Amino acid sequence: MKIRFDYNNMMKEYVGDEGISQSDLTKIRPIIQKAYDSVQNNRGKGMTQWMDLPYSQAEVVDEIMSFAKSVRKKFDNFVVLGIGGSALGPMAVFQALCHLRHNELPKSKRKAPKFYVEDNVDPERMTALLDVLKLEKTMFNVITKSGSTSETMSQYLIIMDLLKKAFGDKAKEHIVATTSQDKGNLIKIAKQEGLKTFYIPDGVGGRFSELCPVGLLPAAVLGINIKELLRGAASMDRRCKVKNYKRNPALMAAALQYICINKGKNISVMMPYADSLKLMADWYCQLWGESLGKAVDLDGNTVYVGQTPVKALGVTDQHSQVQLYTEGPFDKVITLVGVENYRSQVTISQGCEDFPDVSFLSGHTLNELIKAEMLATEYALTKNRRLNNLIMLPEVNAHTIGQLLMFFMMQTAYIGSMLNIDAFNQPGVEEGKNATYALLGRKGYEKKAEELQNKKQKSDKYII
Repeated sequence: MKIRFDYNNMMKEYVGDEGISQSDLTKIRPIIQKAYDSVQNNRGKGMTQWMDLPYSQAEVVDEIMSFAKSVRKKFDNFVVLGIGGSALGPMAVFQALCHLRHNELPKSKRKAPKFYVEDNVDPERMTALLDVLKLEKTMFNVITKSGSTSETMSQYLIIMDLLKKAFGDKAKEHIVATTSQDKGNLIKIAKQEGLKTFYIPDGVGGRFSELCPVGLLPAAVLGINIKELLRGAASMDRRCKVKNYKRNPALMAAALQYICINKGKNISVMMPYADSLKLMADWYCQLWGESLGKAVDLDGNTVYVGQTPVKALGVTDQHSQVQLYTEGPFDKVITLVGVENYRSQVTISQGCEDFPDVSFLSGHTLNELIKAEMLATEYALTKNRRLNNLIMLPEVNAHTIGQLLMFFMMQTAYIGSMLNIDAFNQPGVEEGKNATYALLGRKGYEKKAEELQNKKQKSDKYII
């Protein structure tokens, strides 16, 4: 059940001068080895505690599974209140490992609550959610490490108010909190309200949190085998501990993208060929963009480094984006994600015999068609000298999804070290957060409010 990383079409032998040569890799070998040593020597320290998650959670996993079982018995709906990594990870794993029409199935077939993730504060969206929920049959999971995330805490305030009005002292039976054990506002609120609580380890940031209670609790409620998810992550982690970069998939993937960035290929397209993996591309976009987009390196130099992540879906986006990828600027690297064995097979029916341009499909399967489409895209990209690589899953299951998550996280850690940046902070996000606090009158942000009031006003001459 190993996933495979195929980088043939990143190399000059296959894509010509746009590609990477063996000498390109040899030149940066000291950088590769330095990155390997840095990541492995700092494993589990600071904000890299996520590397230990596949091995360190036996007790909390048992607690999660027990609690999840009780939720499945009592509730028809499970709603995550969160944003960023608190939402994208749970959404990606849900899409990958549950029925693709999960919420539309009758309860007898679902065998788990309907699942919703509220990762935005559009008022119409909140109203729409409440229109379809029966509060008495709904469990809410509020997820924020700091407890000061405006979007999540605004949702919490709305929901808790409704629950208290409906159930009084029993409102707490409808909310579980996932937060820091001893820091921030939410843990204080949870203790005050008597909420059931699971903890996010201090050294685990939001975009690296899917393999801790942030992601494990929703997955367990949905009946996903979280022990197998962690075993898959552990198996990939062991592969990523190998020092030889030619045998370490994440280290090699990082090295190739590092070379690409230095060659001006600053767009990374993630294109899975499976609807089950569609939201994995969304999760990847946050992981890659927020980790690598940095203005300053670890030595204080202004670098403005990063690679813009773009999500696509095969076959859908062959009819929207692939034209750009095959004939547009040479500024992209396309990662295709394929599946060897889909979890169902559909045969294309006989018919339209008088139309050979249609009837040739008869007798084939959708499985054959989607694989042919992926191979055709790979061929078209390569023929047009566009760098592309392939990640192949034997099938989509908890074990392979665990591998995929760990592969991308380790690749991110390695390339962050190669770029000499802090891949685990997000200072660029803070300016927007602080401005929001100031605009809404949060105490302590008076200077920021004054700065906003004194900003250059927009001119009507540039408004049509």
